Amino acid sequence: MHTLIIGGQKSGKSRHAEHLAAHWLAQPGHAATLIATAQAWDDEMRARIARHQQERLQRAPGLHTVEEPLQLPAVIAERSRADTLLVVDCLTLWLTNWLMPITLDPAAIDDAAHLRKRRQRWQQARADLLGALAQAPGPVVFVSNEMGWGVMPLGRAVRAFADELGALNQMLATHCPQVLLMAAGLPMPLKSAPLGV
Repeated sequence: MHTLIIGGQKSGKSRHAEHLAAHWLAQPGHAATLIATAQAWDDEMRARIARHQQERLQRAPGLHTVEEPLQLPAVIAERSRADTLLVVDCLTLWLTNWLMPITLDPAAIDDAAHLRKRRQRWQQARADLLGALAQAPGPVVFVSNEMGWGVMPLGRAVRAFADELGALNQMLATHCPQVLLMAAGLPMPLKSAPLGV
């Protein structure tokens, strides 16, 4: 029912999620919603978001988009229906929004006390996500990065981010019947079960 798609940057994760959505939408009476977690914090990110929007229109024309940088569990609870596929793109940016919000003073990024508070709020959001997923009547496809394969910059906040993303991916892999690893645009099943799409 639920799917987790993980992989490195530009590995084809979003494209494959859109492919699953297009396949779902081809079935009569089905709908699909993309929950976009990105925030346009600079010109490069605005351009990236615009490019993704145009590509989505071509690959999955019926895919409706909802933008929600933080309250992902509430959107899943509100929008999940048996006939609707939800695509969450992506968990990496959702975590970024919690641990390193746009409004955060750059001097506070590595501050231990600030980081501890942000992680506590994040851990509640993660628990809420698992609760929403357990109650979701329709399928949810999650897109997330696999961070452990590249160079890791130094810094307390970056290490905390990598730890939290790894923990989130592991938790979702436990709760999703299907887990795919993307590499060079190719999906490799890590865990398989019939998805219905």
